[in-house]
Amino acid sequence: MLTEMLLIAAAAAALSAALVTSMMPLLRRYALARPNARSSHLLPTPQGAGLAVLFAAMIAAAAGIAFASSELSSMREVGIVFAASLLLAATGAMDDLRPLGPLAKLVPQILAVGIVVFLATPQEARLIPALPVPLERMLAILAGLWFVNLVNFMDGIDWITVIGCGVPLAALAVLISLDLPQGEGAGLLAASLGGALIGFAPFNKPVARVFLGDVGSLPISLILGYGLYRLALAGHLAAALILPLYYLWDSGLTLIGRLARGEPFWKAHRGHIYQRATDAGWSVTAVVAQILILDIGLALLALVSVSQGSTLVSAATLAVSVALVAIACKRLTAGPASMTPRAGSASWMRWFARAKK
Repeated sequence: MLTEMLLIAAAAAALSAALVTSMMPLLRRYALARPNARSSHLLPTPQGAGLAVLFAAMIAAAAGIAFASSELSSMREVGIVFAASLLLAATGAMDDLRPLGPLAKLVPQILAVGIVVFLATPQEARLIPALPVPLERMLAILAGLWFVNLVNFMDGIDWITVIGCGVPLAALAVLISLDLPQGEGAGLLAASLGGALIGFAPFNKPVARVFLGDVGSLPISLILGYGLYRLALAGHLAAALILPLYYLWDSGLTLIGRLARGEPFWKAHRGHIYQRATDAGWSVTAVVAQILILDIGLALLALVSVSQGSTLVSAATLAVSVALVAIACKRLTAGPASMTPRAGSASWMRWFARAKK
């Protein structure tokens, strides 16, 4: 199954790159994101390439199902998740072209997350058996809504979604293929979307030629959130928290801080850790490089948690993950001036010094 996942990811990457290339003239003409005081880009830049990413993932997943003779349940699961994703993509496309109000965005989000939770998730799967099924599913919808908006809000600098979602998606594809025999559909979703993000990456490298837009970040967050939910339902809650932990930490602290200051949390701002990191002197490349290293470390810790199947090990890996994220975020917000040379760290320092330039 792992070999199939790799082939699907490769196909999705090639399709995504081709579709982004073909869409660029239209995006330049009709979908320019113009910078404002809260933006991280300085020049008008096309947005909307997320539609190419989503379509590439859908085509690659469909091909994987067709050639792998997948079970009917997997076909149904993939179809439901992609249908809900298209609903969010349509909402995001309208918001990219003409900003929508909070309610106009919230209603389709509730519908899309509800479709995934109630229809795509195996009916017998339980995360908290002590709770009544309807209550557990409603809590899952609330968590899903939060995660969808969390990822959308985090899509603020070049490559951050490619890394912040791509690494967890790749880890999900591996973990599901190794440990979740009944999760083929979720694995296909993770592999196809992760591959599609790889195909998009060259166009989004700093300084980006094109952005995902809400048309991409919203469905990407839904598919990633569903994969994490499936991993948690399989008994690996710690791993499901570890994989997106940087996003959870950054957005969680930012939200708490904004609420404490009485700021409208739904409006654009520059309070995220990655934004404060660029304000502190890090280049975009240095910021995303540090997030990449952190996310790879988190993926390895999630693999340890799943492979050991021990409550004690899962708790330990989660604790270590929290400590790593806290240290990394402190380093980011302190800026490059806070990094003092230590024995054996000269090459590391030189790399980040070059990235800063």
